[in-house]
Amino acid sequence: MKFHHHGYVSEDPRTRQPAGVGINRSPELPDEMDVLIVGAGPAGMLAAAQLSVFPEIRAHIVERRVNRLELGHADGVQARSVETFQAFGFRHEIVDEAYRITETAFWKPDPENPDHIIRTAITDDDPYNISEFEHIIVNQARVLDYFREFMARQPSRMGVNFGYEFVGLTIDDSEYPVEVELLATSGPDQGEIRKVRTKYVLGADGAHSKVRNAIGATHQGKISYHAWGVADVIAKTDFPDIRLKSIINSAKGNILHIPREGGYLFRTYVDLGEVPEDDNHDIRKTPLDEIIRRGNAIMAPYTFDVQDVAWWSVYEVGHRVTDRFDEVEDPSSDQMPHVFIAGDACHTHSAKAGQGMNVSMQDGFNLGWKLAQVLRGYSSEGLLRTYTQERQKIAQDLIDFDLEWSGRMAGNDDGEAIEEFYVRTAEFPAGFMTQYQPGLLIASDAKQELATGYPLGKRFKSARAVRRADANDHHIGHQHRADGRWRIYVFADAAHPAEHSRVDDFAHWLGNDPSSPVVRHTKPGEDPDSVFDVKVIYQQPHREFDVTDAPQAFRPECGKHRVEDWNQVYGVIPDEDIFELRGISRDGAVIVVRPDMYVAHIVGLEDTDSLARFFEPIFDLS
Repeated sequence: MKFHHHGYVSEDPRTRQPAGVGINRSPELPDEMDVLIVGAGPAGMLAAAQLSVFPEIRAHIVERRVNRLELGHADGVQARSVETFQAFGFRHEIVDEAYRITETAFWKPDPENPDHIIRTAITDDDPYNISEFEHIIVNQARVLDYFREFMARQPSRMGVNFGYEFVGLTIDDSEYPVEVELLATSGPDQGEIRKVRTKYVLGADGAHSKVRNAIGATHQGKISYHAWGVADVIAKTDFPDIRLKSIINSAKGNILHIPREGGYLFRTYVDLGEVPEDDNHDIRKTPLDEIIRRGNAIMAPYTFDVQDVAWWSVYEVGHRVTDRFDEVEDPSSDQMPHVFIAGDACHTHSAKAGQGMNVSMQDGFNLGWKLAQVLRGYSSEGLLRTYTQERQKIAQDLIDFDLEWSGRMAGNDDGEAIEEFYVRTAEFPAGFMTQYQPGLLIASDAKQELATGYPLGKRFKSARAVRRADANDHHIGHQHRADGRWRIYVFADAAHPAEHSRVDDFAHWLGNDPSSPVVRHTKPGEDPDSVFDVKVIYQQPHREFDVTDAPQAFRPECGKHRVEDWNQVYGVIPDEDIFELRGISRDGAVIVVRPDMYVAHIVGLEDTDSLARFFEPIFDLS
């Protein structure tokens, strides 16, 4: 965390001074705004949190509930989401209160007594060391709390406007082209319709999204007609893996068992079997006692005696994705989108792979920084067309995976044991299989061979290096903050930092040449690191050079006092050399990472023209 560069800070440095729209911000919903987010679930709250960073953006989020969510139905938080929480500054706090999954137990019928189950395997949760981030279980309500706390500390001082339900919208060609009708669900105006105008709308209002209906987007998919009962309970039990994630396949059905945070509560997903197509949702009337009875039958010879129930439900597995994620019906037209949907509003699936909240939050991350870049005057509206282009494919990939996973949970193994499938596909449910394709935001001429451990279009996988100024080792990727900035990681050639080298020539171009993205796209009067966060990693250990050996481009003068930032210069850890770990060329490389942490371009130190060409259309304002 960096602070004091604008003057001494004696209080919590995470709480930034109010600025722009955050100065004396009214808690009331205004008549006009830049962005209106409908729905304070995971997708909406992450997008709101991202927008709250920018004091010049008038963003507001409305929620039909009258107060904070008390009981969240989603609870699985994958490693990619925890990595995202790191960018928002609350990873450690939420991990501390969560249940952490490190192993999964698999139970199957005892060959000698098929009516009883026995443990047949235990697998590591991350057998391939995919990520250093944790896989956790925590109440969705707490995730939303942390995002709300983050928003309250940002310069814009954004909060949630509870008690407003979306009714409808119309779009015209005015400065605030979207008129939205909202129904007050509480307070002195309860029952009245309120009209507001906004430049953009994000509908994150759930599987029955009214925003989706308003723009004519349609769900495509089907219900698989297999039902599950789910309950969060405290119980007395002799099941030895009650505090371990367990997948139970028995002769009498199946259970997905998930320990919850706090040491006592657990969630059980109980297989209720196939449902006739003409059931008309009658299966949802299954009483809690029947779910518990079936759970005990599946778990025999073990039992669980329920003492308390926090929540329970019955649902049928559905797999759907919408035909588009914005209001533009013809993607080949010149129409620019102003209304978007995210999360369950555009993709629904089973809860077995724990992907709903996780993928929804990445929808919000993908769109949030793009809206900010447009509204802050760095890019034209064409940037927003990439949202549907990128996220619709990811949603379809999720549906395809979940169809296979939920089928296996229901006992369809296709000749491959479920534990083998679980290990083989670990990267997908961890959230790291997302790979955006070449286009406006992913370069088509990247030199992948210069950094084989950083696949183009996938998330930037961190590794440790030593910060030269203070001799502290850090995961360089963990320094990435959800601040809307692009990251440029410069991996130096083999020359000593005190000697003139190719990295010095690159740094001179980056800091001085009119074609450099840093020079060209940083607004007059702004800090040189306001748009691009530039770091250099040398091939030498940190004790072999001084921070002042690094060129000025890697020591930007920041803040009111124009003090050099010495936190951007790194050396390798000899026994954990990032160049070797990530397959980086000893001739050097430059890796560009998007504000949402995905690798966008890879070039050599001499490929300045390619770097300039990549950023030119992104920052085009024509």
